[in-house]
Amino acid sequence: MKKTWAVMRRDLLKLSRNPLTILTAIMLPIIYLVIFGNSFQGVLKHLPIVVVSQDNGPFAVRVMEQVQALAAGPKTITVTYAADPATAIAEVRNGRFKAALIIPPRFSREITAGRIGELGLFMDNVDSISAATLEGLIAQAVAVLRVGFVTAREPKLDQIFLRPSNLFATVDYDRSLIPGVIVMALFMGSLTSGVFNWVMDRFLGVTESYLVTPLSRWNLAGGVLASSVLVTSLAAIIVLVIGLLITGGGITGGPLAMLMLVGVIIVGATGILAMTFALMARATNPRIVGVSAGFLNVILFFPSGAVYPVESFPPWLRAFARYNPETHAVAALKSILFKGANFAAVSSDLAFLLIFTALMLTLASRTVKRTL
Repeated sequence: MKKTWAVMRRDLLKLSRNPLTILTAIMLPIIYLVIFGNSFQGVLKHLPIVVVSQDNGPFAVRVMEQVQALAAGPKTITVTYAADPATAIAEVRNGRFKAALIIPPRFSREITAGRIGELGLFMDNVDSISAATLEGLIAQAVAVLRVGFVTAREPKLDQIFLRPSNLFATVDYDRSLIPGVIVMALFMGSLTSGVFNWVMDRFLGVTESYLVTPLSRWNLAGGVLASSVLVTSLAAIIVLVIGLLITGGGITGGPLAMLMLVGVIIVGATGILAMTFALMARATNPRIVGVSAGFLNVILFFPSGAVYPVESFPPWLRAFARYNPETHAVAALKSILFKGANFAAVSSDLAFLLIFTALMLTLASRTVKRTL
């Protein structure tokens, strides 16, 4: 019994000198609860749509009231108004809005005359969850409108028709997960081929040999990062190809879109790798990298919009997602993969990734030092 107690006491003393292990056991489940609970809330909210009303008649006004009620009551949507239908649809294509609701000029007059009045709903169907939700909501609002109005002539309950239009080719749910899977491959590659190897070399004493060479810290950081970026990018491209083969999909936009995909993958890999180096390159034990990986994976991946619309997150999580590199990587990959080689749709996300990568490279180069 005394011998068992001695071993137990020794391990407890070791754990007391490394409180991070105990803290991780407590904090990681709490982080999972907070992030999961707010990333998958079931009911979508704050989906941005743009409304163009070219009719000032009573039925058009009623449609606008129904849309405003959805925005003010359950807050399922946020509404922006525009004057030009072409501009509104272009904004949907570029990813600013989830859908554009167009009320044509003779909408109220057609209904009053006893004919069918059509509403146009142009949707970004790449986000299939949001598109299905918006179509159901607007259809429900139109149904209420049909019952609530009686025309001067003999009424017909089907006088208002919602014509939904998908702006892009239909994307199955499993295929819509490919961008998220690619970003996960980038994150895992940044750990396995990047910072984990570096910390393991430090732990085993391999990096001490660098001290007898004329290599600067810029040479060390650049060499390690370059090899890791190459391996991680190749792994992500293989994941992309296999994902397309499994789901039976293709790349909209041809060779140009493929080049853009590779470019985003390389930039994303470099930024994520540099970030992990900046955070963990000075760790003294590979276990720290393994423990931290669980934190980072939950914190970065699930609020990225890979599996659930960012717009439906609570305000604090939306604010975090805005500065999450994986959010912008997922958005850029989705736009290129499913919308074609549309640079306008990815310009803001690509700009963020480039700035983030430059900042992380600077921090990483200062973290990797020629010291023990």
